[in-house]
Amino acid sequence: MIYCHKFRILKNEETIPGHRLMIVDAPGISAAAVPGQFLHLRCSDSTDPLLRRPVSIHRVERDKGLAHMLYRVAGRGTALLAGKMPGEYLDVMGPLGKGFTLPLPGERVAVVGGGIGAAPLFFLVEELIRECPPNNMVSFFLGAASASQLPPASVLHSPGLEVHTATDDGSAGYHGTVTALLESRIDSGPAGFDRIYACGPAPMLRSLVRMAGSLGIPGQVSLEERMGCGVGACLSCACKIKDRSADGFLYKHACTDGPVFDMREVYYES
Repeated sequence: MIYCHKFRILKNEETIPGHRLMIVDAPGISAAAVPGQFLHLRCSDSTDPLLRRPVSIHRVERDKGLAHMLYRVAGRGTALLAGKMPGEYLDVMGPLGKGFTLPLPGERVAVVGGGIGAAPLFFLVEELIRECPPNNMVSFFLGAASASQLPPASVLHSPGLEVHTATDDGSAGYHGTVTALLESRIDSGPAGFDRIYACGPAPMLRSLVRMAGSLGIPGQVSLEERMGCGVGACLSCACKIKDRSADGFLYKHACTDGPVFDMREVYYES
Protein backbone atom coordinates (compact mmCIF):
# COMPACT_ATOMS: atom_id res chain seq x y z
CA MET A 1 0.00 0.00 0.00
CA ILE A 2 1.23 3.50 -0.85
CA TYR A 3 0.52 6.30 1.61
CA CYS A 4 0.34 10.01 0.85
CA HIS A 5 -0.06 11.72 4.16
CA LYS A 6 1.49 14.19 6.59
CA PHE A 7 3.50 12.49 9.30
CA ARG A 8 4.92 14.03 12.47
CA ILE A 9 8.67 14.54 12.60
CA LEU A 10 10.26 13.18 15.77
CA LYS A 11 13.92 13.87 14.98
CA ASN A 12 15.89 15.74 12.33
CA GLU A 13 19.51 16.18 13.32
CA GLU A 14 23.00 16.02 11.84
CA THR A 15 24.68 12.67 12.47
CA ILE A 16 27.74 12.97 10.22
CA PRO A 17 28.96 16.17 8.52
CA GLY A 18 26.54 17.25 5.81
CA HIS A 19 24.10 14.41 6.54
CA ARG A 20 20.98 14.36 8.67
CA LEU A 21 18.84 11.66 10.22
CA MET A 22 15.10 12.28 10.10
CA ILE A 23 12.64 10.04 11.96
CA VAL A 24 8.90 10.28 11.32
CA ASP A 25 5.99 8.69 13.14
CA ALA A 26 4.57 6.65 10.25
CA PRO A 27 3.11 3.29 11.38
CA GLY A 28 1.61 2.43 7.98
CA ILE A 29 4.85 3.05 6.11
CA SER A 30 7.02 1.24 8.65
CA ALA A 31 4.72 -1.79 8.46
CA ALA A 32 4.55 -1.90 4.64
CA ALA A 33 8.10 -0.98 3.63
CA VAL A 34 10.71 -3.42 2.39
CA PRO A 35 14.47 -2.74 2.14
CA GLY A 36 15.43 -0.80 -0.96
CA GLN A 37 12.24 1.23 -1.24
CA PHE A 38 12.15 5.02 -0.93
CA LEU A 39 9.91 7.86 0.23
CA HIS A 40 9.01 10.95 -1.80
CA LEU A 41 9.12 14.04 0.41
CA ARG A 42 7.50 17.43 -0.14
CA CYS A 43 10.10 20.00 0.90
CA SER A 44 7.80 22.95 1.66
CA ASP A 45 4.14 23.87 2.01
CA SER A 46 4.26 25.89 -1.22
CA THR A 47 4.89 24.90 -4.84
CA ASP A 48 8.48 26.14 -4.59
CA PRO A 49 10.27 23.83 -5.07
CA LEU A 50 7.69 22.10 -7.22
CA LEU A 51 9.09 18.57 -7.15
CA ARG A 52 9.35 16.26 -4.19
CA ARG A 53 12.70 14.79 -3.18
CA PRO A 54 13.28 11.00 -3.09
CA VAL A 55 14.94 9.73 0.09
CA SER A 56 15.67 6.07 0.72
CA ILE A 57 14.33 4.34 3.81
CA HIS A 58 17.31 4.01 6.12
CA ARG A 59 15.71 1.88 8.83
CA VAL A 60 12.29 1.12 10.28
CA GLU A 61 11.13 0.36 13.81
CA ARG A 62 7.99 -1.63 13.09
CA ASP A 63 7.12 -2.11 16.77
CA LYS A 64 7.15 1.67 17.31
CA GLY A 65 5.78 2.66 13.88
CA LEU A 66 8.84 4.74 12.98
CA ALA A 67 10.55 5.33 9.64
CA HIS A 68 14.15 6.59 9.51
CA MET A 69 15.70 8.55 6.64
CA LEU A 70 19.40 9.39 6.38
CA TYR A 71 19.94 12.06 3.72
CA ARG A 72 22.71 14.30 2.42
CA VAL A 73 22.08 18.05 2.30
CA ALA A 74 23.04 18.75 -1.30
CA GLY A 75 20.72 21.44 -2.69
CA ARG A 76 17.80 23.73 -2.01
CA GLY A 77 15.25 20.96 -1.51
CA THR A 78 17.28 19.00 1.03
CA ALA A 79 18.29 22.27 2.71
CA LEU A 80 14.59 22.96 3.28
CA LEU A 81 14.18 19.44 4.69
CA ALA A 82 17.13 20.11 7.00
CA GLY A 83 15.24 23.10 8.42
CA LYS A 84 12.27 21.02 9.53
CA MET A 85 11.87 20.82 13.29
CA PRO A 86 10.61 18.01 15.54
CA GLY A 87 6.87 18.38 16.01
CA GLU A 88 6.31 19.68 12.48
CA TYR A 89 4.49 17.56 9.91
CA LEU A 90 6.05 16.34 6.68
CA ASP A 91 4.12 15.44 3.52
CA VAL A 92 5.33 11.93 2.60
CA MET A 93 4.40 9.62 -0.27
CA GLY A 94 5.46 5.99 -0.10
CA PRO A 95 6.80 3.45 0.23
CA LEU A 96 7.68 3.49 -3.46
CA GLY A 97 9.73 1.34 -5.81
CA LYS A 98 10.85 -2.27 -5.83
CA GLY A 99 13.12 -3.43 -3.05
CA PHE A 100 15.68 -6.15 -2.49
CA THR A 101 14.92 -9.88 -2.61
CA LEU A 102 16.26 -11.77 0.39
CA PRO A 103 18.81 -14.55 -0.17
CA LEU A 104 18.29 -18.30 -0.04
CA PRO A 105 18.89 -20.13 3.26
CA GLY A 106 22.56 -20.71 3.94
CA GLU A 107 23.89 -18.19 1.41
CA ARG A 108 26.89 -16.07 2.34
CA VAL A 109 26.01 -12.46 1.68
CA ALA A 110 28.08 -9.33 1.10
CA VAL A 111 26.30 -5.97 1.45
CA VAL A 112 28.32 -3.13 -0.08
CA GLY A 113 27.60 0.57 0.40
CA GLY A 114 29.45 3.65 -0.81
CA GLY A 115 28.84 7.14 0.58
CA ILE A 116 25.19 8.05 1.12
CA GLY A 117 24.37 4.91 -0.89
CA ALA A 118 24.93 2.98 2.32
CA ALA A 119 21.79 4.52 3.83
CA PRO A 120 19.15 2.03 2.55
CA LEU A 121 21.45 -0.93 3.20
CA PHE A 122 21.07 -0.62 6.97
CA PHE A 123 17.40 -1.56 6.56
CA LEU A 124 18.48 -4.51 4.40
CA VAL A 125 21.09 -5.72 6.88
CA GLU A 126 18.60 -5.57 9.75
CA GLU A 127 16.09 -7.52 7.68
CA LEU A 128 18.73 -10.12 6.81
CA ILE A 129 19.54 -10.52 10.48
CA ARG A 130 15.88 -10.80 11.43
CA GLU A 131 14.52 -12.95 8.61
CA CYS A 132 17.36 -15.21 7.49
CA PRO A 133 18.38 -18.43 9.28
CA PRO A 134 21.38 -18.30 11.63
CA ASN A 135 23.58 -20.10 9.08
CA ASN A 136 23.44 -17.13 6.67
CA MET A 137 26.73 -15.22 6.96
CA VAL A 138 26.28 -11.47 6.45
CA SER A 139 29.22 -9.12 5.88
CA PHE A 140 28.60 -5.39 5.61
CA PHE A 141 31.17 -3.33 3.66
CA LEU A 142 31.00 0.43 4.18
CA GLY A 143 33.02 2.89 2.12
CA ALA A 144 33.42 6.67 2.34
CA ALA A 145 35.89 9.43 1.56
CA SER A 146 37.04 9.68 5.18
CA ALA A 147 36.24 8.39 8.67
CA SER A 148 33.98 11.37 9.40
CA GLN A 149 31.75 10.41 6.46
CA LEU A 150 31.13 6.81 7.55
CA PRO A 151 27.60 6.25 8.87
CA PRO A 152 27.66 4.66 12.33
CA ALA A 153 27.14 0.89 12.16
CA SER A 154 26.69 0.64 15.93
CA VAL A 155 22.89 0.66 15.45
CA LEU A 156 23.15 -2.84 13.96
CA HIS A 157 22.99 -5.41 16.72
CA SER A 158 23.96 -8.97 15.82
CA PRO A 159 26.88 -11.08 17.05
CA GLY A 160 27.08 -12.82 13.66
CA LEU A 161 27.38 -9.63 11.59
CA GLU A 162 30.78 -8.66 10.20
CA VAL A 163 31.32 -4.96 9.48
CA HIS A 164 34.27 -3.85 7.33
CA THR A 165 35.12 -0.23 6.50
CA ALA A 166 37.17 1.45 3.79
CA THR A 167 38.10 5.10 3.34
CA ASP A 168 39.72 6.84 0.40
CA ASP A 169 42.17 8.69 2.66
CA GLY A 170 42.93 5.74 4.94
CA SER A 171 41.61 7.49 8.05
CA ALA A 172 39.55 4.40 9.01
CA GLY A 173 39.68 0.77 8.01
CA TYR A 174 41.05 -0.26 4.65
CA HIS A 175 42.94 2.42 2.71
CA GLY A 176 41.21 2.43 -0.66
CA THR A 177 37.84 1.86 -2.26
CA VAL A 178 35.19 -0.37 -0.77
CA THR A 179 35.17 -2.52 -3.92
CA ALA A 180 38.92 -3.11 -3.56
CA LEU A 181 38.29 -4.09 0.07
CA LEU A 182 35.61 -6.57 -0.98
CA GLU A 183 37.85 -8.03 -3.66
CA SER A 184 40.67 -8.49 -1.12
CA ARG A 185 38.31 -10.33 1.22
CA ILE A 186 37.11 -12.59 -1.58
CA ASP A 187 40.71 -13.40 -2.55
CA SER A 188 41.71 -14.17 1.04
CA GLY A 189 38.52 -15.94 2.11
CA PRO A 190 38.02 -19.70 1.98
CA ALA A 191 34.87 -19.61 -0.14
CA GLY A 192 33.91 -15.99 -0.88
CA PHE A 193 30.26 -14.97 -1.14
CA ASP A 194 27.16 -16.43 -2.77
CA ARG A 195 25.31 -13.13 -3.25
CA ILE A 196 26.07 -9.40 -3.29
CA TYR A 197 23.79 -6.45 -2.55
CA ALA A 198 24.98 -2.91 -3.21
CA CYS A 199 24.11 0.77 -3.43
CA GLY A 200 26.40 3.69 -4.12
CA PRO A 201 27.78 6.02 -6.78
CA ALA A 202 27.86 4.85 -10.40
CA PRO A 203 31.65 4.29 -10.60
CA MET A 204 31.50 2.03 -7.54
CA LEU A 205 28.58 0.03 -8.92
CA ARG A 206 30.20 -0.26 -12.35
CA SER A 207 33.36 -1.72 -10.81
CA LEU A 208 31.38 -4.02 -8.55
CA VAL A 209 29.11 -5.32 -11.31
CA ARG A 210 32.11 -6.18 -13.49
CA MET A 211 33.95 -7.88 -10.64
CA ALA A 212 30.90 -9.91 -9.58
CA GLY A 213 30.24 -10.87 -13.21
CA SER A 214 33.78 -12.14 -13.69
CA LEU A 215 33.47 -14.23 -10.51
CA GLY A 216 29.99 -15.48 -11.33
CA ILE A 217 28.45 -14.03 -8.15
CA PRO A 218 24.78 -12.97 -8.53
CA GLY A 219 23.27 -10.04 -6.72
CA GLN A 220 21.22 -6.86 -6.80
CA VAL A 221 22.10 -3.18 -6.96
CA SER A 222 20.07 -0.10 -6.09
CA LEU A 223 20.62 2.66 -8.64
CA GLU A 224 20.94 6.28 -7.61
CA GLU A 225 19.00 8.31 -10.17
CA ARG A 226 17.35 11.73 -10.16
CA MET A 227 13.60 11.33 -9.78
CA GLY A 228 10.86 13.80 -10.61
CA CYS A 229 7.48 12.20 -10.01
CA GLY A 230 8.45 8.95 -8.27
CA VAL A 231 5.61 6.99 -9.91
CA GLY A 232 6.78 6.41 -13.50
CA ALA A 233 4.94 9.30 -15.15
CA CYS A 234 8.03 11.29 -16.16
CA LEU A 235 11.32 10.24 -17.77
CA SER A 236 13.79 11.87 -15.42
CA CYS A 237 14.94 8.60 -13.80
CA ALA A 238 15.32 6.53 -16.98
CA CYS A 239 18.26 4.13 -16.67
CA LYS A 240 19.91 1.71 -19.08
CA ILE A 241 19.05 -1.98 -18.61
CA LYS A 242 20.38 -4.80 -20.81
CA ASP A 243 18.04 -5.94 -23.56
CA ARG A 244 18.13 -9.74 -23.39
CA SER A 245 16.56 -10.06 -26.84
CA ALA A 246 19.28 -8.00 -28.54
CA ASP A 247 22.88 -6.94 -28.09
CA GLY A 248 22.07 -3.58 -26.57
CA PHE A 249 19.99 -1.87 -23.93
CA LEU A 250 16.57 -0.45 -23.19
CA TYR A 251 15.39 2.18 -20.75
CA LYS A 252 13.48 1.50 -17.55
CA HIS A 253 12.22 3.75 -14.75
CA ALA A 254 14.31 3.57 -11.60
CA CYS A 255 11.31 4.71 -9.55
CA THR A 256 8.90 1.93 -10.56
CA ASP A 257 10.97 -0.80 -12.24
CA GLY A 258 13.62 -0.29 -9.55
CA PRO A 259 15.45 1.30 -7.88
CA VAL A 260 16.70 -2.25 -7.18
CA PHE A 261 17.74 -4.26 -10.24
CA ASP A 262 19.39 -7.61 -10.82
CA MET A 263 23.11 -6.98 -11.08
CA ARG A 264 23.26 -8.87 -14.39
CA GLU A 265 20.66 -6.51 -15.94
CA VAL A 266 22.46 -3.23 -15.35
CA TYR A 267 24.03 -1.82 -18.50
CA TYR A 268 27.33 0.07 -18.45
CA GLU A 269 29.23 1.34 -21.46
CA SER A 270 32.34 -0.74 -22.11
